Amino acid sequence: MVDLVIRHADVVDGTGAPRHRADVAVHEGRVVAVGDVDEKGTREIDADGLAVTPGFVDVHTHYDAQVFWDPTLGPSPLHGVTSVFSGNCGFSIAPLVAREAEYLMTMLARVEGMPLDALAAGVPWSWQSTADYFAAIPPLSVNAGFMVGHCALRRVVMGDAGTARAATPDEIAAMQQLLRDGLAAGGIGFSSSWADTHNDAHGEKVPSRFATLEELVALSGVCREFPGTSLEFIPTVGEFNEDHYDVMTRMSAAAGRPLNWNLLTVNAKNGSAVEQRLAAGDWARAHDGRVVALTVPEAPRPRLSFLSGFVLDALAGWAKPMSLAPADKLELLTDPQRRRELAQSAEGTSGLIRSIALWQIHEIIETFTPETKRFEGRTVGDIAAEQGKEPFDALCDIAVADGLRTAFSPPAVGNTKDDWAARVGVWRDERAVIGASDAGAHLDLLATFNYTTTVLAKAVREHEVLSLEEAVHLMTEVPASLYGMVDRGVLRAGAHADLVVLDPATVAPLPVQTVDDMPTGASRVYGGAAGIERVFVSGEEIVRGDAFTDARPGRVLRSGADTR
Repeated sequence: MVDLVIRHADVVDGTGAPRHRADVAVHEGRVVAVGDVDEKGTREIDADGLAVTPGFVDVHTHYDAQVFWDPTLGPSPLHGVTSVFSGNCGFSIAPLVAREAEYLMTMLARVEGMPLDALAAGVPWSWQSTADYFAAIPPLSVNAGFMVGHCALRRVVMGDAGTARAATPDEIAAMQQLLRDGLAAGGIGFSSSWADTHNDAHGEKVPSRFATLEELVALSGVCREFPGTSLEFIPTVGEFNEDHYDVMTRMSAAAGRPLNWNLLTVNAKNGSAVEQRLAAGDWARAHDGRVVALTVPEAPRPRLSFLSGFVLDALAGWAKPMSLAPADKLELLTDPQRRRELAQSAEGTSGLIRSIALWQIHEIIETFTPETKRFEGRTVGDIAAEQGKEPFDALCDIAVADGLRTAFSPPAVGNTKDDWAARVGVWRDERAVIGASDAGAHLDLLATFNYTTTVLAKAVREHEVLSLEEAVHLMTEVPASLYGMVDRGVLRAGAHADLVVLDPATVAPLPVQTVDDMPTGASRVYGGAAGIERVFVSGEEIVRGDAFTDARPGRVLRSGADTR
């Protein structure tokens, strides 16, 4: 007798092959048979009319802190995710020395939108080495791998100087040794960032932005010493130049490992810009590297707020104001003269971020006080016209009345069939991979944690530009292969029994809402899914319907053992 048999399912095995009717037998955490299974199961599930797929693999999350207060790593498993990779963008929380805990907490609160009170109350901050951090992680619902982040390395070795200057050769050597220790403990790889939007709690560049090309290449080279490691990097926000191509290629070549960069958004109208950035993959291939774009399936619609200030700090002259304490920020936005100065400064912004300064087109998404609720669902321009105000003044007045918590957003774009068809073309390109959910971060800003069910609902069912089989392949075997995962990302005999039972006719993300379920009652945006009937990790059911079970079969994924 085996542990579990899922019967009468449409098996979509992750390889892109056509679905086929079969039973799936599971024993001791592994798939032991796919086909006509005569053997009985201790537990049997009838999946008639449903599809069974491998668990989805999300290679870009920030669950490093959440592991301590939410072992489900929700909401990702509600969307069929069974393996995640964290520590991206240079933002890991190990290694650590006591004097740097406060800096890392405030940095994460600022740049990754994690409530500071929750970080202080919900995370023990008691480890030093990456190995100690791994040992401190409690049992999880899903499998989780962790990069070793550049910012932590710099702060441990350089202290305050890590956010002020280039490293000396001796300091680079010390960082290399810390990284070496982290990878020996099973760290999945090395991550870093040069992104213009990555500023710390003081409005200054995060530590990794002070790194030279030589430092990045030296640290990347440590990955060559450890099998199953990878690189993740953000070279800039916006258009690439040859320097960006060169740094990523040299990092990849030094490591002998693939590098994925974040973030590529695709729609029907930006094909030339997309190709200009994808060309980094061609450059790398010609110079002994491999560089892959990480693309989010649906154009992110940020939930901006003056309280967090993230993304807004990329507006010209806004980095310092958006790093102020809430009370000081409230005072600033209440002062008519300082408000005008901010608005005028924002008008000097160029590039993609320029659209954020077009306040009149923004929609009020969510407010939190009774007197501001009436503005939800309306554009700032309409509200301003009704009140006889300038749009920025109207927006500031609402936010001030709401304690700066008001969430507002530019209009949604990129949801036509042509947009989705353009994305599918990029997903099929070997220079790109689906991911970039940022789950666990930007908890008041983004709801891209639901990308898997979004793809199935929109690209597959609504617009019919992708088959179910290919969609599953792109979200399972492809990202698993990029990270060299062993026996995951496919549904076959011998593979780990990380499985999703879903209804292709109904699978979709549910509406997103704000919930107050973090330590100290802090809030986050959250949303589940329809049509994800059951999720299994190592043969144990972690999701049933729209709820988590008590099972915690997930493991910390370690390079060289869980990745090759």
